[in-house]
Amino acid sequence: MQNHARQAAVQAAHSWKDDRNEKVALQPIEETFAADVFGESEMRARLPKDVFQAVKRTTNTGEPLDRPVADVVAAAMKAWAIDHGATHFTHWFQALTGSTAEKHDALFLPDMAGGSVFNFSGAELIQSEPDASSFPSGGIRATFEARGYTAWDATSPAFLVRGKNHVTLVIPTAFVSWTGAALDQKTPLLRSIEALSTQAMRILRLFGTTATRVQTTLGCEQEYFLIDRNLYFARPDLMTCERTLFGAKPPKGQQMEDHYFGSIPPRVLAFMVEAERELYRLGVPVKTRHNEVAPGQFELAPMFEMANVACDHQLLVMETMRRVAPRYGLQCLLHEKPFAGVNGSGKHNNWSMATDTGQNLLDPRVDTHSNLQFLVFLCAVLRAVDTHGDLLRSCVASASNDHRLGANEAPPAIMSVFLGDMLTDIVSQIEKGTPERTLKGGTMDLGVKALPMLPRDSGDRNRTSPFAFTGNKFEFRAVGASQAVAWPCTVVNTIVAESLDHMATALEKAAGPNPSRERLAEAILPLLKTTVAQHKRVIFNGDGYSAEWHAEAEKRGLPILKDCLTAIPALGAEKNRVLFEKYGVLNRIELESRVHIYLEKYNKELLIESEAMVLLARQTILPAAIAHQTALAESVAALKAAGADVAATKALLDTFSKLVGRFSEKLEALDEADDHHEKDHLAHARYLKTKVFPLMGELRVLGDELETRCAANLWPLPSYREMLFIK
Repeated sequence: MQNHARQAAVQAAHSWKDDRNEKVALQPIEETFAADVFGESEMRARLPKDVFQAVKRTTNTGEPLDRPVADVVAAAMKAWAIDHGATHFTHWFQALTGSTAEKHDALFLPDMAGGSVFNFSGAELIQSEPDASSFPSGGIRATFEARGYTAWDATSPAFLVRGKNHVTLVIPTAFVSWTGAALDQKTPLLRSIEALSTQAMRILRLFGTTATRVQTTLGCEQEYFLIDRNLYFARPDLMTCERTLFGAKPPKGQQMEDHYFGSIPPRVLAFMVEAERELYRLGVPVKTRHNEVAPGQFELAPMFEMANVACDHQLLVMETMRRVAPRYGLQCLLHEKPFAGVNGSGKHNNWSMATDTGQNLLDPRVDTHSNLQFLVFLCAVLRAVDTHGDLLRSCVASASNDHRLGANEAPPAIMSVFLGDMLTDIVSQIEKGTPERTLKGGTMDLGVKALPMLPRDSGDRNRTSPFAFTGNKFEFRAVGASQAVAWPCTVVNTIVAESLDHMATALEKAAGPNPSRERLAEAILPLLKTTVAQHKRVIFNGDGYSAEWHAEAEKRGLPILKDCLTAIPALGAEKNRVLFEKYGVLNRIELESRVHIYLEKYNKELLIESEAMVLLARQTILPAAIAHQTALAESVAALKAAGADVAATKALLDTFSKLVGRFSEKLEALDEADDHHEKDHLAHARYLKTKVFPLMGELRVLGDELETRCAANLWPLPSYREMLFIK
């Protein structure tokens, strides 16, 4: 017996070639960037000046658009879309499924005379009514209560999605229930941006700012795996769960450290270029591409944008990579841990705050010790992470991210802040008194005349920190690769807004209205000193992977929420309910619904994986193992008939038979464990985590040992060696 399906998949992977015979016209990027976006330049050209200014006020200050203005915008948007070949439009929203949702409607209507006419009104632009009954709601509404509304988000530009035979106008929207409850990720995000702007402006007014608004900025580095599509289709576990449920560790993985920043394979590079060019047309400012640590792993990173647009663009990045990869015979895997034993994938969220005048509020500048405005915002972030570490951890909790957080490849599940040498020194000075110096990095002489003198930063970076200061921003490294980033961004915005509120209230009381520079400084320094003293425990610049740090974090009293069972329930804590309600980000019902949804999703993902594992083991692995066992038995019989020594072969048969028996027993135990139900989501999650998940691990160990002992021509699944290295 030979496994021809696996061999065919491997052969197809080895022999892949691009036979589409498509000639790509490489237009200059400056001519194509944002060509499919109804952005500022298009609106300026197509809208009357007063209407354009009204739209700008909406995008810059949040001022609502009235219906007559919306009608004019809709007419111009329709004309632009039709000029580019669009026939349909869709309100595009971020449901609580973790991905996007859309319903397409035609841009034309019958003209009652046997023909049709293009039509798209302001009412259709502003609001639509998709059926909300089958989206996760967490108890906000009953299944039979179907009405839901999408509301145009004018702060994120409309764009076109092109297919082989279609063009669709896509309008970013919020999504709410009939009662106005948020059923999406965008609505709380926009609320959190408003909350942070309000509190940040209180601080800035004390410094005499000319700004009128503060935005949060975001840049999201996306890690992902690529494998040959033939091998993907030969792995039922990848198709169902996007991670391998079985798979023996190959002799060579990432231990040689030769993949990181290595030469990009030609087929992968071709995919990257095409995906980037599609993203350029959508106005996504992708900048960086490179090999990541694990074989078969890569990264794409954009430049900073306003957070709301960046969150929309991040979803477009994931959708575009998934759509383009098959054109090159590849499958894009965004799961946090598709392959055991090699690095998983994260999505590092580079977060900062900026005024509408262009000032980055987390830019320390040259003499940081005297930059009191920066130090106020820095200490506000420190206080936020320390006060709300549980909430920060909960916003990245998922079944898939549980495989990654805390491993020696990703930030630990303990929320701490890395500041680096320069800022740590200034914080230490603040605690002792008035800061008087800023450490300088200087320059490096490399000892070769032909090489330049290099400027050196005042501190190193730390890749083991979950929340690290990296020059002029904080990098939230714990976000998972498959996760939509709007929710983590909402949480960061909200907890920092609360800290800014706390500090603004203290400063307004101590310094009074319109304080002089001297009076403000007298009020700031005691507040900074108190803040540092109360929250310095969250600062950690060392190795977050070490066991010593875990012990030290526990000693400091930092929350250690190791997995979803502890992290997701923490979201619903009373202090977090008060926080979200105070700043108008989520009400009690909206928050409770999210706890319900995230636990339910965790349970469903684990149950799908365990049931998929049972099927894969029973239908694929066990028959192959029995075939190998039969071949060994036949060899023993043949040797015995020939009068040859059967001891060695008999020993192989006995060992393998016992392994097959243990595998079968564990398989039946897992199958039996799957047949269990709990009405309470948390109780069911505990059962799955403590009963089902360990059985899955035990079955995998046995299955992986079977792979290493079974004849290669009988083993039915593409191996790690084949999936990770065939490009």
